[in-house]
Amino acid sequence: MKSNSALGFTRREVHMRGKALGFTLIELMITVAIVGILAAVALPSYRSYVDRGQRSEARTALVEAQQFMERYYAANSRYTTDAAGTTAPNLPERLQSAGGGKYTLSVESPALASYTLQATHAGTDANCGNLTLTSTGVKGRSGTGMSVADCWR
Repeated sequence: MKSNSALGFTRREVHMRGKALGFTLIELMITVAIVGILAAVALPSYRSYVDRGQRSEARTALVEAQQFMERYYAANSRYTTDAAGTTAPNLPERLQSAGGGKYTLSVESPALASYTLQATHAGTDANCGNLTLTSTGVKGRSGTGMSVADCWR
């Protein structure tokens, strides 16, 4: 056979090499299907992992806010800023947001001798919803998916 290529390949060798390059449509579709299945399995797991991390940050902020309230009580003999017992002290700015901005902390139902701290979820967390912590240490949540113990773990 006569060499037609600048590299010295014969026509048959050029033709055989050209056929071996690239992917068929079937191979490409199978690869896309496999990637799609892996993504369908991995994405919910990743989302759950991120939610759990944000809840952990919110729980930590609630405990820090509880410590702030106890220090305030030790200094003022009450949990409120007024003698009537209706206005709660402002939480430090670093405690007002937690979980990457997904939770907002606030003091709910302040009284002279008690309070409830609440971490309100900005989005939708059907599992745990809003987390609460009272002055007596009772932990709670407003969601329906998980138990209080699981949300606070």
